[in-house]
Amino acid sequence: MDHHFFMREALKEAERAYALGEVPVGAVVVDPGGRIVARAANLREKEKDPTAHAEILALRQAAQVVGDWRLEGYTIYVTLEPCPMCAGAILEARIWRLVFGTLDPLKGAAGTVIHLFSHPALGFRGEVLGGILEGECSELLKKFFRELRRDG
Repeated sequence: MDHHFFMREALKEAERAYALGEVPVGAVVVDPGGRIVARAANLREKEKDPTAHAEILALRQAAQVVGDWRLEGYTIYVTLEPCPMCAGAILEARIWRLVFGTLDPLKGAAGTVIHLFSHPALGFRGEVLGGILEGECSELLKKFFRELRRDG
């Protein structure tokens, strides 16, 4: 799989979130054949929903498209390391591979703060890969928070 291509697609979703005034995080879910089956941007403010993270929305959409909540063999690309809620949802969906852009030093659950994917009781047998287009993913988030502080 071309991780850079799919992360650029996730970045497009992050840019959509940014344009809406949301924290700019985007996600795409890719099937085992390399086809994007779902894409989503953070929509917590718009939806007034604390669970409307890009990962959750993309997983819901993927499950609808596939017709099953089990997404074994699928890959999720997300611009920011998932939080514990999103990591749990990724594990529950049985996603095989998580690919993320930049680390989340506050809530990262794929190795930065905690590592849910390596916890033996959770049974994850897939792959976690971080740092794909890290600079671009990080810069969009930094830009958003700089502007938020300036305007806030």
